[in-house]
Amino acid sequence: MKNPPPNDTMIDARLHAQAVARNQDVILEVLRRHLDNQKSILEVASGTGGHVLHFARAFPGCDFQPSDPDPAARASIDAWVAHAGLGNVRPAIALDATAEPWPIATADAVLCINMVHIAPWAATVGLMRGAARVLVPGGLLYLYGPYRRGGAHTAPSNAAFDRSLRARDSAWGIRDLEAVAEQATAAGFSGPKIDAMPANNLSLIFER
Repeated sequence: MKNPPPNDTMIDARLHAQAVARNQDVILEVLRRHLDNQKSILEVASGTGGHVLHFARAFPGCDFQPSDPDPAARASIDAWVAHAGLGNVRPAIALDATAEPWPIATADAVLCINMVHIAPWAATVGLMRGAARVLVPGGLLYLYGPYRRGGAHTAPSNAAFDRSLRARDSAWGIRDLEAVAEQATAAGFSGPKIDAMPANNLSLIFER
């Protein structure tokens, strides 16, 4: 059943993120290669809702659950979904990656785009533990964003971005891929499959 037509207040709640337009298609290409029988998909830190909107259109047979701790973001997600008339996206839920338990029981896949570097390290630790709790055996955890490799930035632009993040919040910053993978392994995931992405970003796919 499709959502009802939006009213003016719902339309006004829609937020925009330029990064979504830049990366949504290349991320979708990766998801098409890795998502197979996954039907229930949880997105952590959905932000404005642009990504879940794009992916839900591309995977009409999947059920998407967006989430975000920010009420304004959740309002934006719901407004975008209502405006698009999509019936395979559930209302956004409040989810803090560090919380235990999460407000969802199970999922076949968990997506988390551009959160790891724009959040305290505790959010990454919580993401791994929470995803391990809700994912079915064989379920996938997908991460996208910039990472350091071997203790070094992969490009001067990433080093500059890292400095700007830390200037905004000392708890933020581009993480070491090896440290993220270590947290995933400790939570019960396989080592990551890694896809190089444009603009010196990476896609990481972990299997439960």
